[in-house]
Amino acid sequence: MRVTGTVQGVGFRPYVYNLAASLHLRGYVRNDACGVLLEVEGDPIPVEKFLNRLPAEAPPLASVERLVAEELPPTGAQAFAILRSEGGEQPSALIPADTATCPECLAELFEPGNRRYRYPFINCTNCGPRFTIVCGFPYDRPLTTMAGFPLCELCRAEYNDPTDRRFHAQPNACPICGPSVRLLDPAGAPVPLSGARDPVEAAAAALRVGMIVAVKGLGGFHLACRADDESAVARLRRRKRREAKPFALMFRDLAAGRRLVCLDGEEERILAGRERPILLARRRPNAPVAHEVAPGHRDLGVMLPYTPLHHLLLADACTALVMTSGNVSDDPICYRDDEALERLAGIADLFLLHDRPIETRTDDSVMRVVTLGGQRRPLMLRRSRGFVPGPLALPVAADRPLLACGAQL
Repeated sequence: MRVTGTVQGVGFRPYVYNLAASLHLRGYVRNDACGVLLEVEGDPIPVEKFLNRLPAEAPPLASVERLVAEELPPTGAQAFAILRSEGGEQPSALIPADTATCPECLAELFEPGNRRYRYPFINCTNCGPRFTIVCGFPYDRPLTTMAGFPLCELCRAEYNDPTDRRFHAQPNACPICGPSVRLLDPAGAPVPLSGARDPVEAAAAALRVGMIVAVKGLGGFHLACRADDESAVARLRRRKRREAKPFALMFRDLAAGRRLVCLDGEEERILAGRERPILLARRRPNAPVAHEVAPGHRDLGVMLPYTPLHHLLLADACTALVMTSGNVSDDPICYRDDEALERLAGIADLFLLHDRPIETRTDDSVMRVVTLGGQRRPLMLRRSRGFVPGPLALPVAADRPLLACGAQL
């Protein structure tokens, strides 16, 4: 069987493995440059059930666009296995988008005693980085920016356990074997933690007293400061040379967001979705937000945390933060450490960096909800992180594949 669509980096091979095992089928599944290739052997009825269930019960991040099956002579396989990926063909597999931290990983992140407690890079097959770390096909750890972080014994056991939600999760990591965070000054020197548990908590303490921090995220850098600090926001606007364009805000959860903006059910659904875009929403009267965040605008651009690092930072800061693109106005967003230290040194007071390289620069997506035909509908204003590189279905048939890019490309 040949399966195409978004089927790499979404837990599809573990899903196929467990589905085949539950039906007592034998064979294999593997990634290749075109998607997923698999064979199953067994009695006709279980094989038919497998074919019917395969696309219908696929993992939440997967999208099966096409399944082509052909009958072959039995090979006499004795078990079902996940085989080593193959390359060599012209790549046509779809890369999955980056996905916000799932509830299970979020619970572990804040669970004292968990081995990933406060670990800023916690992830599983249902969440975490994908598009921004992929370097080639097929999607396997050696072809991502996680290649430089060999799995420790415990993480490898999870990776090889079919019952674990980190079974074949390529970015899987922990404090022993994975990426780490550090806090630097503009000259690149380490900053003392001064009693903080880790660099994230130290950065949050700096934010609380009005400092500007450059934060390396998923697809690039943000410039952060307190959203309610008039002096800090004005200083950020002056240093960034951004005269009037609004800054985006990030708050810890929907309850915190409701204190700043008016949200209906559709807006809350978009904010809390796995894509986590910036949403333009009506500012509440007397919202505790500095005037300089969005001078002259009735709306605020708001978003929820979408990486473990953001969740920790917002929890430690105990206040909403400005999270604007890490650049001087009209320049591309910074996404490499040396580039950020050079270009943002005159803007940021501190730098919260990590050592997982970003392969592809990606801005935050931007949406709003509009009323059309009496219904509230989402309107995409900038399609980027969380959505790209997923394809868009056209409302009419196309004679040939189409590529649409921003006007600047």
